[in-house]
Amino acid sequence: MSLKSPELLLPAGSLDKMRAAYDFGADAIYAGQPRYSLRARNNEFKLEQIGIGIQEAHARGKKFFVTSNLLPHNDKVRTYMRDIEPVIAMKPDALIMADPGLIMLVREQYPDMPIHLSVQANTVNYQAVKFWQKVGVARIILSRELSLDEIEKVRQECPDMELEVFVHGALCIAYSGRCLLSGYFNRRDPNQGTCTNACRWNYATTESAVDANTGEAIAVKMDQGFNFNAAQEEAEQSFAACGGSARHPEADKVYLLEEAGRPGQLMPIMEDEHGTYIMNSKDLRAVEHVARLTQIGVDSLKIEGRTKSLYYVARTAQTYRRAIDDAVAGKPFNPALITELEGLANRGFTSGFLERRPSQDYQNYETGHSGIGHSHYVGEVRSTADGWAEVEVKNKFAVGDEIEVIHPSGNHVLKLAEMRNLDGEAITIAPGSPLQVRIPLEARYQGALLARLLPA
Repeated sequence: MSLKSPELLLPAGSLDKMRAAYDFGADAIYAGQPRYSLRARNNEFKLEQIGIGIQEAHARGKKFFVTSNLLPHNDKVRTYMRDIEPVIAMKPDALIMADPGLIMLVREQYPDMPIHLSVQANTVNYQAVKFWQKVGVARIILSRELSLDEIEKVRQECPDMELEVFVHGALCIAYSGRCLLSGYFNRRDPNQGTCTNACRWNYATTESAVDANTGEAIAVKMDQGFNFNAAQEEAEQSFAACGGSARHPEADKVYLLEEAGRPGQLMPIMEDEHGTYIMNSKDLRAVEHVARLTQIGVDSLKIEGRTKSLYYVARTAQTYRRAIDDAVAGKPFNPALITELEGLANRGFTSGFLERRPSQDYQNYETGHSGIGHSHYVGEVRSTADGWAEVEVKNKFAVGDEIEVIHPSGNHVLKLAEMRNLDGEAITIAPGSPLQVRIPLEARYQGALLARLLPA
């Protein structure tokens, strides 16, 4: 029996990113109105852009989903139907929604409008899927907390419901992205689209004791000269973070977090058998699990990142497209796909909860910033003529570098032999943005993205 190819769903923060997603293999994109989605910042999609996007998508035989997934306070409930009416009139392929109240309003007034239930609704079991199916929801975006086995169980129990799973991007923790940290620290509500990524700040862990009178955790100063790495190595020789063998007795205690810029403000953090996961700055990467998800019968594989770069959109679309096509064709997994994704700026990768791994394998409390691995995005080809391409420089590259040309027709690696400025003068280094240079390149690579391959 042949496998059904799951939909590849990409984010789009702009029309250019939408077009890149389609060019590099996406079947559908999602974009949101700033006022009613969880990306109020860095979002180009006002009403006019949504209309253009839907028209272009349908002209290409692709789908365009509008994200309307915030958890609204009363003021936004009051204006929602007024503002969503012109969007629905443009005939998007679905609305991605989380709030039951807004879903009820749309179902009552627009019963034919397909609704996809956002991951923010946190659907973690098959009975919840059946509930939303009875309400009239067309697709469920399953919680990020589900394992592969749990996803398979949902599919078995709900064979006639569309299921969508996240496979790449930021892994928001604090229960499927409904995070309160930004609102608490900065009065900017993540559930209204204004997250300040407080989970990625610099935190220190403080041991605690229990106040005998109140039962609350109180801070305890750690011994001078404490070496965390040495203590962890010693513990791992005898204990497991989860599963397999005995848990370390210290794992069941309550600890406190203190953010570097807010000394004295302590937050409790706890651990269960699956690990410590109140905060995590690693990025989800599940390209190695695409075959299993395809076999399970997941209908859509979703990539996160509406605020990410054009390069991110193109690279993830291309890589996951290959993974899907290989899975459907019955080919073994190609490890080179992991290497390609390592070229993206990232904070380290994790498969999240898809596999129940020990917490130290999928948590990152040490680095909240992105790093570069295999390659580095350096430019975009704006035009080609007479064997030369005009490149908009994004990051430094130089004559002698190995350059990967990333294009929907296929990628190509070349050694950069020469480079010119726009006046035709020979140069050896393009130091970075803003700058335009010319490099030798065939006309067929119009619109390509360029990445500098880094030494192993």
